[in-house]
Amino acid sequence: MLTERLILRKFENNDMEALYLLLSDKEVNTFLPWFPVKNMEETKSFYKKHFLDQPYSFAICLKEDNIPIGYIKMETDDSHDFGYALRREFWNGGIVTEAGKAFVECMRQENIPYITATHDRNNPGSGKVMRKVGMKYCYSYNEQWQPKDFLVTFRMYQLNLDGREDRVYDKYRKLYNMHFVEKNL
Repeated sequence: MLTERLILRKFENNDMEALYLLLSDKEVNTFLPWFPVKNMEETKSFYKKHFLDQPYSFAICLKEDNIPIGYIKMETDDSHDFGYALRREFWNGGIVTEAGKAFVECMRQENIPYITATHDRNNPGSGKVMRKVGMKYCYSYNEQWQPKDFLVTFRMYQLNLDGREDRVYDKYRKLYNMHFVEKNL
């Protein structure tokens, strides 16, 4: 996929150094569901588990050099969970929003009925990206987040790509006792 500034493509074996820069950064990984990688071996293992043979996992690269600076992905389970990460030095430049809009259009063309995404309430920037790509806030819930093992209030967003505006993915509401709708988001 191409956008004005970006190439969204599959990760390749020769991307491990760039992926390590992203995955090893503690600040980047603060709000991601895994711990930062410690070495190249862990990076390669992460690549195999999360990107290799995953149909909806892409490297975000600048057109000027085609080197990964982030990723964007969607899970293939019933959540169609949309996620992304970007190297810190590229934050606040609209890159994930640009990639996200192209990614959403690709999912629409793939006939994916909807996508969901969650973000920690303490990471409102991620919620801004979700809204900018067209997602709507649905509800919040508290989860004892694993493997990091601390309580997080997640905000769940959804975008229905098939026109069924009444659909809300409520698995998290059913799974976690503490769920609620926040006002003024």
